[in-house]
Amino acid sequence: MWQLHAAFQRVPMLGLCVFTCFVAWSVRADIGQECPTFTDLNFANSLIGTNLKVQLLLYTRRNQNCAENLSERNLTASTYLNVTKQTIIIIHGYRLTGSPPIWIDNITELLLEKEDINVIIVDWNRGATNVNYFKAVDSAKKVVEILKNLIDQMLANGASLDSIYMIGASIGAHIAGFVGKAYNGKIGRITGLDPAGPSFTGNPPSQRLDHTDAQFVDVIHSDIDALGYRKPLGNIDFYPNGGTDQPGCPKTILGGFQYFKCDHQRSVFLYMSSLKPNCNVTAYPCDNYTDYRNGKCMHCEAFQPRPCPVLGYYADKWKSHLIEKKPPVTTAYFDTSDKEPFCMHHYSVDIITWSKNSRRGFINIKITDDAGNTTESKINSEAATFHQYREANLLAGFYLDFDNVSKIGLTFSTRNAVGPKYKLRVLQMRLKSLSNSKRIQLCRYDFILLENIEATFRPIPCHDIAV
Repeated sequence: MWQLHAAFQRVPMLGLCVFTCFVAWSVRADIGQECPTFTDLNFANSLIGTNLKVQLLLYTRRNQNCAENLSERNLTASTYLNVTKQTIIIIHGYRLTGSPPIWIDNITELLLEKEDINVIIVDWNRGATNVNYFKAVDSAKKVVEILKNLIDQMLANGASLDSIYMIGASIGAHIAGFVGKAYNGKIGRITGLDPAGPSFTGNPPSQRLDHTDAQFVDVIHSDIDALGYRKPLGNIDFYPNGGTDQPGCPKTILGGFQYFKCDHQRSVFLYMSSLKPNCNVTAYPCDNYTDYRNGKCMHCEAFQPRPCPVLGYYADKWKSHLIEKKPPVTTAYFDTSDKEPFCMHHYSVDIITWSKNSRRGFINIKITDDAGNTTESKINSEAATFHQYREANLLAGFYLDFDNVSKIGLTFSTRNAVGPKYKLRVLQMRLKSLSNSKRIQLCRYDFILLENIEATFRPIPCHDIAV
């Protein structure tokens, strides 16, 4: 303390400034005007366990840099809550280490950039932080009552259930479902981000998230072989990369803690990508991932007038189609890149051959733009069968997308180490962008593919031919 006093004596104005700032901060804290923050705990808290304590942190465009702590029983004291606007309630999941979710601030900022709304962060870190996962599940059930009180107060002050949108990650997805059940499924929307599997798998709909819990329920499954829930839970269930191993995540335990949480957490980052420009992730309704990979589900004409569903924030644009389905459940698949914003650009490659003998094999696809940039398809389909005068549909996915494709490279392979080399006589090759349906389809006619030798050519705009 004497060193600080000496410093103030040497630099009087600096000392006065520091002292004044300290007093000012203390006054703000004393009168309760400091910004409340998300509860920050550590692994020591997890070891001893935590008792449930919930903060409801409100952010709006008027206070987007400083949360307001709401009381679920008395909203009249709120300065910023406007119940006539849409309210998005965000609920995190289990917290083994006790630290705040790294995505909480980012998703709040992105949502407020997108629309003038209320964003309420449900901080139940005290309760979610526990080495005993089942204790956290018990705490989650108590969070439901608190959120029910909150929404009741909002309704009493003029809000409508249509305007309530809940986003829940892991256990938080099931919390949202339980709240939705309390209102007989009349809440506007629930998004489940990789809903938790442990303690919930095999439960009846009354004991987990279900498509009847809101007017529209969309779910992203990114870790169905470990921490996530495998089966469909919503009106539409998205399975990125089949819902298991996500590109860019560690494949072995040598990846450290990321090995355990990366796949599970990817659902949140995929959702946030949908809030950013230039990354509308299109998904393809399909019965399973294998059929999607083999090009059997690329076309969405069956779902017109709605196009293929889009992942994330705008998934509810597909809602009018789902209402007509009985039961209203759809599974959709797509592939992603390994880095944010995770977009992969999908193309269909339709090939008609005129070889007399049928051939089974694989087609590797490259595209090049006018500047000489090249990208190769990252989707590995099963072997396709090429029959004479029949169209074989292949799916290609590229990390890069080109407005102008100047060259296409195709390589045919049977992947047989021994035996004769084969060739495909191609009557027509058609390349169609699935991510941008307005783009001109490109074709090439009457050429031969020799096995394991890349054929590179300049495509031309397609014209229909009689086969």
